[in-house]
Amino acid sequence: MKLLVIGSGGREHALAWKLNQSPRVRKVYVAPGNAGTALEPGLENIPFTALSDLVVFAQKENIALTIVGPESPLADGIVDIFRTAGLKIFGPTKKAAQLEASKIFSKTFMQRHGIPTAAYASFDNPSEAHHYIEQKEAPIIIKANGLAAGKGVVIATTRAEAHEAIDTMLIENKLGEAGTQILVEDYLEGEEASFIVMSDGRNVLPLATSQDHKRLLDNDQGPNTGGMGAYSPAQIISPTLHAKIMREIITPTIQGMARDGELYTGFLYAGLMITPQGEVKVLEFNCRMGDPETQPIMLRLKTDLAILLEHAVNQTLDKVEIEWDRRTALGVVMAAEGYPGVPRKNDVITGLTEIMTNQTSPDEFHIFHSGTVLGDQDKNEILTAGGRVLCVTALGENIKLAHHRAYDIASRIHFEGCQMRHDIGHKGMENYDR
Repeated sequence: MKLLVIGSGGREHALAWKLNQSPRVRKVYVAPGNAGTALEPGLENIPFTALSDLVVFAQKENIALTIVGPESPLADGIVDIFRTAGLKIFGPTKKAAQLEASKIFSKTFMQRHGIPTAAYASFDNPSEAHHYIEQKEAPIIIKANGLAAGKGVVIATTRAEAHEAIDTMLIENKLGEAGTQILVEDYLEGEEASFIVMSDGRNVLPLATSQDHKRLLDNDQGPNTGGMGAYSPAQIISPTLHAKIMREIITPTIQGMARDGELYTGFLYAGLMITPQGEVKVLEFNCRMGDPETQPIMLRLKTDLAILLEHAVNQTLDKVEIEWDRRTALGVVMAAEGYPGVPRKNDVITGLTEIMTNQTSPDEFHIFHSGTVLGDQDKNEILTAGGRVLCVTALGENIKLAHHRAYDIASRIHFEGCQMRHDIGHKGMENYDR
């Protein structure tokens, strides 16, 4: 069968790479893809993103199933459009995708269904927001209500930073429509973890646990980003905690959506805070796989992903089991200079061809592309396209070995102005040493 993956990031590269390993899959198209998916055997980039064009393509090519990577097409209703056209697609409807597309929708949903999350207040008036801040203690969280490509959350360590964030969103309108409403949220102390599941609307299949690293710089310093690296599994999520998360967060969310009249199908990502007291609270919901969490998760997945997705669209996830590589996978993001602000582009990336050509253990690591484009093909050039450029992802018998392997490979890749954290997995290694 032929499949279509929508998106252009590292998440989509990893999903398409994994799907292509299935004996059931003849070809995987990626729309629009990147340089990595262009060069990956068995994958083919499709150079358009308009929803109407994607529908026509899927019908013409007899696409058996479409998988949606990023949030924007989901918020725009791509699932509703494909289903109306009689096409199979995995993802939540436009209404269900509001869990991510609107922070206010998500918060009121959690309150209504008793799902633990931080206290908050919402504003569209800057004066009222500034007044509210004066009654609160820092640190405090300022969030844009809408989709802001990972740039809509400010962890303000002082009231002055909080006031500045309010002005940026509500007065200067630097986030556009996404920032016309904001949330001011209580800061939660603890350790973050990512919990991602597949849902067919009634049945839920948890994926491997993972932990993301959101801040740009080592030791969780610097501005928030879309994610500078991740590893799987996350040691902080014990079997007891796993059961608690399913019982108190995931199951109530899926059941709550059904009670509200909208079956939730697709990937569901719960960004969680594990407090020192062992409580679990939802920081955010994403209606798709995380990036960069997808990369280490896909590297560990041993079950045929195409079969899992077929069960998901046929509402038979309760009939399938999932198997994972027992080893740890760790991915480190190499980002462009200027990210997460205005990143530079069109720098030549060196080292990639040599690493992939001399790869003796293809199952031990993979370099997933995100912000890349093809350059001069006579020179086999790959260029940066801004933002997060690559995610070097490797397996190891433990987190230390996975960390060493990923960073050893990353050290052989170069482009001008590269930004990279050097402590991905540090919390896991602290736990491992204890």
